[in-house]
Amino acid sequence: MICGPREIIAPFRPIPLDIPKGMAPNEFFNSTENLNDLIHNNGLLTNPEGLLLYRKAMGHTNEFDASIIYNTSESVLNPLGRPVRRTQVPVQTRNVWNRMNQIIIEYMLKKYPDPASGLVLAGEASLDATWPLTAPGVPSIRMLHNHFMVFDMQQLRNAGMADPDNPNLTDGGQHSLFEKYMHDVYRKFMNEALHLNILKVDNDPHHRIQLTGYPQGLPCWKINGGVQALQEPCFWREYDALLEGFIDFYRTFFSQVSTRNAPKLKELYFPDAVENILLFDNDFLKTAKMVRDRCIRDARYASSIRWQPAFKQLIYRNDCGDLITTISQNSIGNAITELLGVVVKRQSDTKAYEKSEPALIEKLLEVRDQLIKADLGEKIATRYWE
Repeated sequence: MICGPREIIAPFRPIPLDIPKGMAPNEFFNSTENLNDLIHNNGLLTNPEGLLLYRKAMGHTNEFDASIIYNTSESVLNPLGRPVRRTQVPVQTRNVWNRMNQIIIEYMLKKYPDPASGLVLAGEASLDATWPLTAPGVPSIRMLHNHFMVFDMQQLRNAGMADPDNPNLTDGGQHSLFEKYMHDVYRKFMNEALHLNILKVDNDPHHRIQLTGYPQGLPCWKINGGVQALQEPCFWREYDALLEGFIDFYRTFFSQVSTRNAPKLKELYFPDAVENILLFDNDFLKTAKMVRDRCIRDARYASSIRWQPAFKQLIYRNDCGDLITTISQNSIGNAITELLGVVVKRQSDTKAYEKSEPALIEKLLEVRDQLIKADLGEKIATRYWE
């Protein structure tokens, strides 16, 4: 079996929405009107914390594919003011979100117990709030949302090879600024600043999916205790710490890109580590100068910079059955599946989609029932389910 990224076809049913004339699709998808349609046509469950579980109308996989979105479409009308990462979500809402994550991930692992049969993953792909809504690569719904997916491994084995130069395969050193130029200082900062207990640095190459060879080049952490650890609040605190460390690294780096020898930022999560590790590291500051110099002479490059934290954070099961978590700079693409070497080509094909729809909905309703029993929300009825 040849190792390398795979490209699969994901059929979907066309979304029955007319986009107003003169409005870009991703402008419309940020609207309350679109969110209302999402609820009524694809909504599964909602709760008082504003968390909405829904079927992905244009999904990545028809084996199992759902999302939870922090629906602020009516409470925060400014799309650029909406939460785009976990650290911006109220603590009580985040606690409920974590419990929902734990139940859905455990459901997927029980439903697909064999790593050779199902590739299981969950996580977030988030971008900063400074890009214009019409810019390429900006997500269609600018609100923080989780992905929960299972890919049929046999489908992936039968799939064609993806172009390894596909710019959306951003986790390897060939595309990621952090990995290519600041590999050592990035790892030193993430490992020394965070003081993790449940998450252990995983240097074993078995964290990669053998079929695709991904993730490539990223620091990975094994979740000690497996799925049981996800029931512990301390795991989710460490999961958040990965994001907090990443945000400190990202913000500090681009502050140095923006302004030579910029002072230490305020409101850092790990201010001592930033000062002692990052702001005295030659590779870190040398790379900032390289990016700053290019921004000055290359207008297109400067316009492409995401000055605020953009990331993908992921929990997945490797071939050995271990749960692994990782986080990546979201420098180019925004499909979280590409972190594991899975490129999805969506194709409008109602008949093909409807063949897999009954089995997909059956699983979505099963996991919805588990969430309701745990007092995590109330069911939503649509024309596709009661």
